[in-house]
Amino acid sequence: MTFSLLRFIFACLLLPCLWTGRAEAVSLPELGSAVPGHGDVTYLDLARMVIPDLAADKDGFFRGSMPIEMRHIAGPDYDGSPPATSGLSNAGVLGIKAGGKERLTMLFDLGDSPDSAEGYAVLALYDITGKPALLDAVNVAVDRITYLRDPGKLPIGPGDDAIISMSTHFNSSQGYGITPLIMVRSERFELIDMIYTFDENLCTNRRTQNAAFQAIADGQPYAAIKVTVTDATVPGEESCDGQRRQRRLRATFPSPIIGTKTLRTTSRIPTRWTDWQKRTPNASEPTAFVCPARSAGLEFASHSALEGSIHG
Repeated sequence: MTFSLLRFIFACLLLPCLWTGRAEAVSLPELGSAVPGHGDVTYLDLARMVIPDLAADKDGFFRGSMPIEMRHIAGPDYDGSPPATSGLSNAGVLGIKAGGKERLTMLFDLGDSPDSAEGYAVLALYDITGKPALLDAVNVAVDRITYLRDPGKLPIGPGDDAIISMSTHFNSSQGYGITPLIMVRSERFELIDMIYTFDENLCTNRRTQNAAFQAIADGQPYAAIKVTVTDATVPGEESCDGQRRQRRLRATFPSPIIGTKTLRTTSRIPTRWTDWQKRTPNASEPTAFVCPARSAGLEFASHSALEGSIHG
């Protein structure tokens, strides 16, 4: 089984438990299947607008070379090269509203980048109201494995949705998650903000940080997005004796603080570039409609610090 297929299976297992909220579910159709309402157009046709030579192999897996050139959603500091060859069996698909228009998004995790630890994942924007057209494509990988969360969008206005993707990686006992919030403006993707979370599973305790999202109408063209991160620590279910012997530790494991903390932050979307200039007067106007990520600063509901593991 190829590593790309393992990445896909892992992402599918994560989807049901990541977030709940009012939104349309992400679908994972076979690339060879027809786009609903467009019997003569397949998802493979749409994918080939990003990877022109993508084709099925004898096992039904789709392979191609490098995708078209594109920017990174978080700016040039995150730029990385795509893999020389791409392989996938399907893609995350999500219909959204943008500027009052119906649009289709697809996310392709292409695997590891040869010069970046973040991997390479393409988020593509399509207009399929007539002849299908690719409107925009960006690399949204900010960690090793990237996918659309499910539900993967949040209404931020009568005719606009925010897209919620997720990048993550794991080691033996820790998981790291980065959740970009993305919108479409003038038929181009823009980054709203990124939320960082952290999970840990030790013999002494199990710690999880789960993010929930809520749109708050405040009289502006776009609703503010309230992010609530619940940080919960529960006792571990394993004995630490074996780990102490294995690691030859003389000191005892510290006792964890059991309990739940709630953290909140609100991201507000500037209505135009001049609003960004007011906030960051030394910034230069972004190219390709990319707005820089902002540090939102989470408000702690308790007085206990979280050791810098969550950042807004």
